[in-house]
Amino acid sequence: MGSKSKVLFCSVYYDKYDASATLPAKFSRMIDRSDIKEFVKDKLTVIKMHLGRNIGHSTIHPIYVKILVDKLKEYGAKNVYITDQTVKGAKARGYTEDYLGVPVVPSCGYTNKYYYEKYVDFRTFKNVDVAGHIHDAEAMIVLSHVKGHGACGYGGACKNIAMGCVTDRTRRQIHNLEGGLVWNEELCTHCELCISSCNHNANKFDDENKYRVVYDYCTFCQHCVKVCPQGAIRMDDDRYRDFQTGMAICTEEVLKVFDSKNVSYINFLTNITALCDCWGFTTPSLVPDIGIMYSKDIVAIEKASLDAIKVENLIMAGIPQGYELGTEGHLFQRLHHKDPFIQLEELEKRGLGTQEYEIEEIK
Repeated sequence: MGSKSKVLFCSVYYDKYDASATLPAKFSRMIDRSDIKEFVKDKLTVIKMHLGRNIGHSTIHPIYVKILVDKLKEYGAKNVYITDQTVKGAKARGYTEDYLGVPVVPSCGYTNKYYYEKYVDFRTFKNVDVAGHIHDAEAMIVLSHVKGHGACGYGGACKNIAMGCVTDRTRRQIHNLEGGLVWNEELCTHCELCISSCNHNANKFDDENKYRVVYDYCTFCQHCVKVCPQGAIRMDDDRYRDFQTGMAICTEEVLKVFDSKNVSYINFLTNITALCDCWGFTTPSLVPDIGIMYSKDIVAIEKASLDAIKVENLIMAGIPQGYELGTEGHLFQRLHHKDPFIQLEELEKRGLGTQEYEIEEIK
């Protein structure tokens, strides 16, 4: 058995009424304890995070982002900036250059055409278009909000990279590994929840009231599938294992852009909800807040994050009323019926880390 990877951890639990005992203060000490200062000096440094959408409010609180930005500047990082697939609505959650002190830019530029093509060969997945503002950086901090995910069970650092560091074409190809969309006209009531829930304007009812998908825009995110109250839209297959493999392949290709020494991962285990932040709304937490983790090893931090989320700590308000959980596997598997550990196994196969880890708590 190989050596274990180090995962730093600061807990939400506190032992006194003092600012120094709270999570932001611990987070600051965690960054100082990490090796970030050793690799960002004089390097063009990008913070990759999900900035949320619409009325969602469970993304990483701006105060933590500000703490990280200030530390990076203190360590001598060059031209720090924050990026995500889209920055539309970021200001509503407090992610502004005025407050954070660094630019907040869309990863593929404002025209969504700034990217570098790479090629893979996994079933129908062929194109990894690495976002230009990721590719051009010399160091990267992957700042991820941990939550459930309908397509793969779990969304953490791997999902943050695979879905947020690439173009719509790449996202579409990865999601397409799951299967295609099928509409059942007999079940449909034309409530149009599927239309209002689409983040890409990829669906509509035509002049004959037929449901149409514009596949040039569709990313197969399945929002339309999950919101339909009648079950009138479905995937014609459930190849979630292929989807997770596609995420791992994409993550590997993005990380090849960097010297591995120049990438670190920070996972926030707070406001852990059932769905990805891209849905644009926030549901109650599934479990109590846990804390924050840091590692140089993407596999180790993902495994540690999943291990910390325990089914016995489930808060029932976090799942829809009347919803019946499955009876086996991780909490996310019981909720979404998909094994979230597959993506870790696929990352590990590609030599990106190990599931063997040890925790060092930062007080």
